[in-house]
Amino acid sequence: MEFGAPLFHEFAEAYSHQSGPRLSLTLSPEIPTEKLRKIWKSQNAHDIKGALKRGLRANAAAFGVSNEEMQGWVEVYTAYWKATGEILAVREARGDNGQSSWTNVYQAWRQLLNDLIRGYQNFGFEAWTIPCLYVVSKHLRLFAIMADEERSSNSGLDDSAAVTLLDDFDPDSHKHQKQEDCAGVLSKVFSICQSDRAPLEESRKWGTYYIINLLLKTYFRLNAVALSKNILRSLIAARKDMPDFSKFPKSHQVTFKYHEGVLDFLEENYAAAEKHLTEAWNLCHKDSVRNKELILTYLVPCHLITTHTLPTEKLLAPFPRLQKLFLPLCRCIKKGDLHAFDLALQEGEDEFVRRRIYLTLERGRDIALRNLLRKVLIARGFEAAKEGEKPVRRSRVPVAEFAAAISLGSQEKIDNDEVECLLANMIYKGLMKGYISRMHGIVVLSKTGAFPGTGV
Repeated sequence: MEFGAPLFHEFAEAYSHQSGPRLSLTLSPEIPTEKLRKIWKSQNAHDIKGALKRGLRANAAAFGVSNEEMQGWVEVYTAYWKATGEILAVREARGDNGQSSWTNVYQAWRQLLNDLIRGYQNFGFEAWTIPCLYVVSKHLRLFAIMADEERSSNSGLDDSAAVTLLDDFDPDSHKHQKQEDCAGVLSKVFSICQSDRAPLEESRKWGTYYIINLLLKTYFRLNAVALSKNILRSLIAARKDMPDFSKFPKSHQVTFKYHEGVLDFLEENYAAAEKHLTEAWNLCHKDSVRNKELILTYLVPCHLITTHTLPTEKLLAPFPRLQKLFLPLCRCIKKGDLHAFDLALQEGEDEFVRRRIYLTLERGRDIALRNLLRKVLIARGFEAAKEGEKPVRRSRVPVAEFAAAISLGSQEKIDNDEVECLLANMIYKGLMKGYISRMHGIVVLSKTGAFPGTGV
């Protein structure tokens, strides 16, 4: 599409049908290099505004576009044309110094978004054009990531974070100058959407959750959890004036619930995290494998804490990465193999820490210990009740037997005093029912449900 008849035709067609998605395509950078080159070479800096004024007005005047609004779109497409030149320079590795520069791309694209913001503030852009904000805002974030990575690379610093739409935490926040700047610009877009006072059916408020999701992704990469919570508080304060959450596109709902759940997870509010992540899981499209994988990354540790349950191999089957991370731990927990659990936790430590789930998974050792202690009770003669019969329950276990089992399972010598401390913690956490008789050196376990959740 050149900056001529094709653009003017697409603009007019989008306006005639009030199709925001169609109009947003005219502002997308995701086009082949050859077409990008045609756009750039079709005009020059001296003639671009004049050509746009004539072409847009001639093609769209019949659809009621005012001169004021048209002026706003001229500014937007002028900025887009300039940005295409910077993108082309990167793709063709040219520029003032013979080097590509994502920083220049980011700056040009930032100007485009600012001109688009002014279109809503000063030139009367209508709410149906909101998909243009989606496309331009989304790529501003991606260009910010690329610019920061370019800067880190040029300064000799290592930055291994992948540029993906749903990539999460990156500890090197000091390298993220453009992303910090991007967050500020996206905050303006959020305000543009949230502050609209038009009737809901034609309000920019319908763009609120899409922009919030972009902000949350940006804050997550910056490790700015406090800013994430601030944006959620702002949303809650204005929710009475918002459309019902269930009316927003499901893709917006899923991404928002995912981030809301992760924020609760980071604050160790696991019950709320489980609720929000489960909502995200249930709303997620069945074919969105990447999104489901991200949700399960936090939902699995949540279940471990809240219900002491493990994921099945069937649940993890579509997710090879999650199988590699979680299944070794799950097998160790089921077996009550403390030493193997420690090794599996160490093996996945880098990824667990990056995703901030290490400390939560570490608590799975308590579940492994519970299962080990349960095996001791069974080995001493506990028998499950058969139908119509009373169970045989021998529920007094010497502390020394538990000490021997724990020492064997952890491959470390543990004395009775330390074992008593471990057992007291298990009772306190509700993973074991009973009490310790220090005078007799025994543990007296409940005759019904000594190890809750295991049937023993």
